[in-house]
Amino acid sequence: MRLEAVLGDITKQDVDAIVNAANQGLAGGGGVDGAIHRAAGARDLQAACREIGGCATGDAVATPGFALRARWIIHAVGPRYRDGAHGEPELLASCYRRCLEVADELGAQSIAFPAISTGIYGYPQADAAHIAVHTLRAAPTSVALARLVAFDDNTLRLYEAELQS
Repeated sequence: MRLEAVLGDITKQDVDAIVNAANQGLAGGGGVDGAIHRAAGARDLQAACREIGGCATGDAVATPGFALRARWIIHAVGPRYRDGAHGEPELLASCYRRCLEVADELGAQSIAFPAISTGIYGYPQADAAHIAVHTLRAAPTSVALARLVAFDDNTLRLYEAELQS
């Protein structure tokens, strides 16, 4: 799998699937979650999410992409960061692995990830970038391209540093 990092808007990525940094209720919210709901069409996406009913932390589920370029949205629920000693690294790594597993089930060849858990959930950006890159490199998958989409320059620099290590 080719792994790359870009600066951009995840809702505009031309890939088979984009990952949403979702909450357990799949209810929409702020940040990436809110942006994806608005861009996909909030009414349709909320209805699809209500049908699923929720998602556990560390897991991922899929819905159609609706008005997005991407055919699918894979909703991953990252951990809320406390201190790193309450299973947060394992749960965050699980999000990335589960997203690839769901993408494989869907037949997706390309996927775009946001920086899961680094917004309101408070995960330290450098630690999250390390977990993302190393988990994606190690996970077995038939996905050909995984794109890490940074919302800001700092996150992009962290991804680039991890990709070079």
